[in-house]
Amino acid sequence: MAEKKDKGDEKFKNYEDLEDLPGIGPATSERLKMAGYKDVASIAAATPHELAEVGDFGVEAAKKAIEIAKSSIEVGFETADIVMERRKSIGKIGTSSTELDELLGGGVETQAITEFFGKFSSGKSQVGFQLAVNVQKPVEDGGLGGNAIFIDTESTFRPERIVQLAEAQGLDPQQVLKNIFIQRAENSDHQMLLLEKAEKLIQENNIRLLVVDSVTSHFRADYIGRGALGDRQQKLNKHIHLLQKLADKYNMAIYITNQVMDNPAIMFGDPTTPIGGHVLAHAATYRVYVRKSKDEKRIARLVDSPNLPDGERVFKVTSTGLKD
Repeated sequence: MAEKKDKGDEKFKNYEDLEDLPGIGPATSERLKMAGYKDVASIAAATPHELAEVGDFGVEAAKKAIEIAKSSIEVGFETADIVMERRKSIGKIGTSSTELDELLGGGVETQAITEFFGKFSSGKSQVGFQLAVNVQKPVEDGGLGGNAIFIDTESTFRPERIVQLAEAQGLDPQQVLKNIFIQRAENSDHQMLLLEKAEKLIQENNIRLLVVDSVTSHFRADYIGRGALGDRQQKLNKHIHLLQKLADKYNMAIYITNQVMDNPAIMFGDPTTPIGGHVLAHAATYRVYVRKSKDEKRIARLVDSPNLPDGERVFKVTSTGLKD
């Protein structure tokens, strides 16, 4: 392990590898790297209990490693024009509905989490299917020229539907199916594990879209009652933050669906409330409430966005996909 020197600049440059940090040997370092902690900066941004759990070592040792890591990195601010320049790399996936695209400012954005919530049969999964097909189209045709990961928590994924949508877009259905990596999550822990293990798949297969349908289903089933609410929200928070981390790191779009409940405290108006509370409300970049209307029509309302005005649009879910 490298020794710290006085208070000079050199002490901020000594710790270049995880193994150099006190309390972290080769085996612990390997476990941390497998969990996504690739460098000293990622250790500095971790929480002690989270680091101890992942690395399988003591909380006090984790605290010490985090403190040393914090002193070993230089933290700098950047100006807004640099952020603006970086945002020029953001891409958008078209939904095949110009109305819905306009509501979303041009489509589903990369480096962001887009959440659609609503009752059953409102069209949330259909939007996910359409995006998984459209992301494979060239940029000039409203895609990103990339592939998709689909984490299915409610057994809603249907390859037959993907074939329908691909044929309607003039794409090769078999190739489209090969470019969608699907996995069924059995419970909330399995769902979190799938996401933690997805990074290698993202790196090797040009993944530009990650769909979780739905993000709250297993958390809702696994943590029942008020006594379990704290644990549920803590795990959900960790899950959502990893989604955002992957979106930023790989310039990919995250699309999640969310279940709803009727809030009995709302006496007038629509009592429909998304699951996940403030944790999900603050984490999602764009939140869209979608509800079923007559026949094939769906009404989408943008309820939260950092840069777009609230609004409503009507679109259709047809046998050939989303339409105006």
